[in-house]
Amino acid sequence: MKWLPRLLMILGLAGFLSLFAFPLWRITLVAPQYPTGVRMYIWINKIGGETAGTLQNINILNHYVGMKFIEPESIPELSYFPYVVLALGLLGLLAMVINKPWAYLGWALLVIILAAIGIYDFYLWEYDYGHHLSPTAPIKIPGASYQPPVIGKKTILNFTAYSYPHTGGILAGISIILALVAFKIKKSWS
Repeated sequence: MKWLPRLLMILGLAGFLSLFAFPLWRITLVAPQYPTGVRMYIWINKIGGETAGTLQNINILNHYVGMKFIEPESIPELSYFPYVVLALGLLGLLAMVINKPWAYLGWALLVIILAAIGIYDFYLWEYDYGHHLSPTAPIKIPGASYQPPVIGKKTILNFTAYSYPHTGGILAGISIILALVAFKIKKSWS
């Protein structure tokens, strides 16, 4: 049973590093003209959708209300976030090698803190796109903003926006739980 904390950490790291393979977040826009929804996926290094034209369609919709175009190459987080994830993965391996309660707890807390900073940065990004509107927009509604929710559901004009973690984000969240369980088990054996 002494191998259990390390096994949990290996499973947690596999889930965490799945951020390189699966989207972190998904925003879905549902409206009468899009009854099945338009889905935008956010990976750690790119933004896209179910089809190659999804982002272009979202940008066309955004143009009507004066929102800026979403241009992934202009979002600096998408260029450095893979390095952050890789560094956290290496620190997770180090925690597993050290195999001490404080190492597992330290890794989990570091990931929680960085995830909170990332979610706040996502909020600021959404706020900027939803509030700083072009004065030359074809559709102007005084006092309106078009910021989707960070997490949850929100009605914006005739659209309902849904914003939730996707596969990579869920697995990364589970990795934190596994590291905390490894910490608890290792601490109880000490």
